[in-house]
Amino acid sequence: MPAAERARHLLTFCGKCDCGCPELLVDHEAPAERRIVITDDFGQRIQMSVEQLEAIVEEARAGRITELVIAELALGVR
Repeated sequence: MPAAERARHLLTFCGKCDCGCPELLVDHEAPAERRIVITDDFGQRIQMSVEQLEAIVEEARAGRITELVIAELALGVR
């Protein structure tokens, strides 16, 4: 069975439309380093460990991700 079919859905990040919003899933059968699955609205997916997800969440809670994105967008580089 493909990973996408066996992964357990946890969260849809938008959910206010039918456009294929990003989702957070857990694949309990995957190796530990690939257990967390994030899909985007274009059908792409990334897989990571729980520890990697925790590092991303910590950066987000501290506001560092938002700060970096806002600063980069302000540059307007194409």
